[in-house]
Amino acid sequence: MTQIPNHYYLLRLCFLGFRFQGWQQQPGTKSVEGMVLKTLNFVLPGRSVKLLGAGRTDARVSAIDFGAQLVLKGMPLTDLDAFQKDINKNLPADIELVSVIPVSKDFNAIRDSTSKTYRYYFSFGTKPHPFCAPFLGYFPGFLDIERMKKAASAFVGTHNYQGFIVQPGPAAQLIRKITRCELSLNNELTASFFPEQTYYLDVAGPGFGRNQVRLMVAALVALGRGELLEESLKMALLTGTSTGVKQIAPSSGLHLLEVQMEIPSH
Repeated sequence: MTQIPNHYYLLRLCFLGFRFQGWQQQPGTKSVEGMVLKTLNFVLPGRSVKLLGAGRTDARVSAIDFGAQLVLKGMPLTDLDAFQKDINKNLPADIELVSVIPVSKDFNAIRDSTSKTYRYYFSFGTKPHPFCAPFLGYFPGFLDIERMKKAASAFVGTHNYQGFIVQPGPAAQLIRKITRCELSLNNELTASFFPEQTYYLDVAGPGFGRNQVRLMVAALVALGRGELLEESLKMALLTGTSTGVKQIAPSSGLHLLEVQMEIPSH
């Protein structure tokens, strides 16, 4: 019996996550993966298609650059430009296929992701316009931004993130490395309804635990309010204990900015 061959592609996707329950397809929920699969099945009727995302995203989290591996059984795609245009014509307005390239069968979207950069946009003080909700986290009251900028550097390096990962399982990786953590004034994402000043925190590393970046943001916000000492933050990272901060930053402010991958030669 002749075996039907598989063909492998890397899809780079951009999506606004506000109306989705994250990337991963789950029964009874609206997910980005489910919407992409539905579109693939429409554009490629009768074909066997599988998707493997480079990771998961929480509900309402957006992505500028998300990687997903497409496994297509049967004939290969003969015109990648036409395929991309056809997919984008049928995807909803809040998802875009940015690029598609062939990869070898040795490629794995999870294993070959070497670094991810997340960006958390936020404002504080006066409540912003409701239209900001899909893009910005909002924190009432005053924040000492300079104190938060200084404290952000404490995350850089290899630390114990047990206190910054929600419900870590027995196999969870708690010792994690952060290569960059910087807080900046936002001039990148703007809109007429945004507050006069907004900010973002960039966090980069090989991988992240569940809700890790949002808990890091929450700790910096507590520092900015004077509710947490920088020494307590450093101790939590050293020992894996909790900072005592109960809040978690809103998910809609979080954007996956970039996924770096090592792609085996095709």
